[in-house]
Amino acid sequence: MFVTVLLLLGALCAHKGHGQESEATQRPGHVSVVIIGATGDLARKYLWQGFFNTYVNQVKGGNTFSFYGGGQSSSDKATPLMFEILKGVSCPKDMSQERCALLKDQFLRLAQYRQLKTLEHYQDLAKHIEKKLQDEAMTETGRLFYLSVPAYAYADIADKINQSCRPTMGGWLRVVLEKPFGHDLLSAEVLASQLASSLKEEEMYRIDHYLGKQVIAKILPFRKENKKFLDPIWNKHHIERVEIVLKETLDVQGRMSFYDQYGVIRDVIQNHLTEVMMLLTMRLPSNLSSSEEVVQNKLRILDSLLPLGKNQVVIGQYQGYNSEVQLELNKTKDHISLTPTFAAVLAHIDEAQFEGVPILLISGKMLDKRVGYARVVFKNDIFCLQNQNGVHCKPRQIIFYFGHGSLQYPAVLVSKNLFKPVLMDAEWKEVTEHSDVSVLGLPVSDYYVHTPTKQHEAYSELIAHIFSGHKNSFISIENLLSSWSIWTPLLSSLNSAYPRIYPGGEDNGHMLDIHLKGMDISYKNEVVIISPDQTAGTSANSAKVLQGKFCNADMVSAWSEELVGQLAVDMQEAAEAAVLESGVFHLALSGGSTPLALFHRLALHHFSFPWRNTHVWMVDERCVPLAEVESNFRTLHDHLLHHVRIPYFNIHPMPVELNHRLCVEEDRGAQIYESDIRTLVNGSSFHFVLLGVGFNGHTASLFPGAKVEEHGQSLVALTESPVKPHQRMSLTFTAINRAHRVALLVMGKGKHEMITQLSRLKNSTDRWPVTNVKPDNNRLVWYIDYDALIG
Repeated sequence: MFVTVLLLLGALCAHKGHGQESEATQRPGHVSVVIIGATGDLARKYLWQGFFNTYVNQVKGGNTFSFYGGGQSSSDKATPLMFEILKGVSCPKDMSQERCALLKDQFLRLAQYRQLKTLEHYQDLAKHIEKKLQDEAMTETGRLFYLSVPAYAYADIADKINQSCRPTMGGWLRVVLEKPFGHDLLSAEVLASQLASSLKEEEMYRIDHYLGKQVIAKILPFRKENKKFLDPIWNKHHIERVEIVLKETLDVQGRMSFYDQYGVIRDVIQNHLTEVMMLLTMRLPSNLSSSEEVVQNKLRILDSLLPLGKNQVVIGQYQGYNSEVQLELNKTKDHISLTPTFAAVLAHIDEAQFEGVPILLISGKMLDKRVGYARVVFKNDIFCLQNQNGVHCKPRQIIFYFGHGSLQYPAVLVSKNLFKPVLMDAEWKEVTEHSDVSVLGLPVSDYYVHTPTKQHEAYSELIAHIFSGHKNSFISIENLLSSWSIWTPLLSSLNSAYPRIYPGGEDNGHMLDIHLKGMDISYKNEVVIISPDQTAGTSANSAKVLQGKFCNADMVSAWSEELVGQLAVDMQEAAEAAVLESGVFHLALSGGSTPLALFHRLALHHFSFPWRNTHVWMVDERCVPLAEVESNFRTLHDHLLHHVRIPYFNIHPMPVELNHRLCVEEDRGAQIYESDIRTLVNGSSFHFVLLGVGFNGHTASLFPGAKVEEHGQSLVALTESPVKPHQRMSLTFTAINRAHRVALLVMGKGKHEMITQLSRLKNSTDRWPVTNVKPDNNRLVWYIDYDALIG
């Protein structure tokens, strides 16, 4: 048992990072740059300027360049548009006009537009590049493709690049991908799989332009430079809270086709603000330039985040949004969009260093001012009896100020009642002359203020990193999927949630003020004015938990959130009663997605649950390694066990992998698990068994058509799923029906037809395996949400 759990935990942590590029890839030579989507909005605003800046800087290093704009349009249509953009690039302020004119002229001469629509177009581009290299006897350093196109086009373009445009003489290939990288965990996994068939991970640069902002890039160096000051106070004993805030005054007109599908959480919180949170809370790398160590330390933070559910978020929508949706997306007048334009999320890290420290991630459109910052607020342990405006009684905080707002430049600010920071970087300077402005509660003169000596645009910074092969400022695949695994359950829980309607700008007043209570977040002011079309259907949510009968057994029914809450309460009561009677509670949990809401509830709200006296067993398991995402135990570990104080020797995963192979009968994994149950569980009777029910009526991994009697008195068996044979290990009905209490949890409209069919059955049948769940003491309770019960 001990070895199994350690192997699992080791596997969960054994993610691979990315190394730095070898010196050979940095040799001077020729670089071909291809911007696909060359006349789009992003290219017009940022990309061409960024590549021009890099060209100006790289020319001194001996590299030569060719720049290609690509797109779906024909050359005669797109060439004039592209060159109009190129003529608008600007030079550094300290460059002479003559030098600027020369470099801009050279840049224009090195650029051309090419239609890139078919495989033949990409093949023609490759032939053109290779001919240029041969004609001018140049060594190829590499080829850089920047995909400034919608994400659905990535896989096709990557395939064409792979087939036809790879360097032939040993140069590097780098392909830059713009967010969004998926819509949720599943779509991100699909996109990652598609891209992996064409490109290596080290060839992909997933860009988050926030990581190119100078202040954000300074977070880790600042922590390193001031380690002697920060180490004693960078913990739960001194930090009161962490805030990461991005406020915007604009609406989303012109972006509606994208925004209404994504909303504020997917647009900026899942990526930009989460990245900043990791930089603030991750273990400080011993080597800041080691991308492997940075990735590993970020992953540890994501793995340690407590689950995010509906109680950890409030959402809002500015009042004119729905009308804009109807207009831009050609929707009817009765169309109601639930897409949030404002969200405040309360996160907690389940590590000793930050235990109990609230982390707020907040962003919204149509707010009172445009500003972005990350603030670490420290507890003040000094009480001033009389001079309460004295320096020691003022707020103590460190602010990474992204820009805009009252302070118009990016800066790092440290309260003078904390410490005087050290910034060992010639590219940063201290500001000693201050204007009469206030920054987050303090006059700017009450801070030590440092700002970049020269301000650089984020895309220019990141493009320079791409040329250098530095991957620290880009999103790794492990980081991406781990982030989506945190945010997807929250987003799913908000699918039918009504956002608070707010008027926008200064008129918002106190409507978006939030209140923190333990692990939960809510709006402080519950008096809300919403339009009549937003209230439809809300009365049903006021229904309480109902008791009844279903299939001759007890039934509890409610809306999903209340139902899960009641199940968690009932489970804790059963645990406390068992511990009081026998000193131990044996709990068997099933796999699948249905129990996730329950796991989150237990982790976030049931702090008095007797975990130290609880043994957790598996009802069923897929025949995959326990560290794989498909594993039921991996899901249970990530969403519950990782976040509660349970002794490792009380955790009992099913031994589906023995002798380096999966679910082989000769390895006797089922018999080993049964032996553990008979040894540790009194009378082999679990105190509580949680089951789900599949669309076809299966429960645990006991599927239609299997004969109940074939397992005899065995407690554990290998079973055949309808999809693949011998793909599961499962408790048998003998083991399930010996339990003191069995709960069947059924949720979602998709289960309504199945519930209807079950309600008509009078006897047990192999066609509907769940009908064979009949605990000996008749303590079976169905927990059915209203969606499943009444559709």
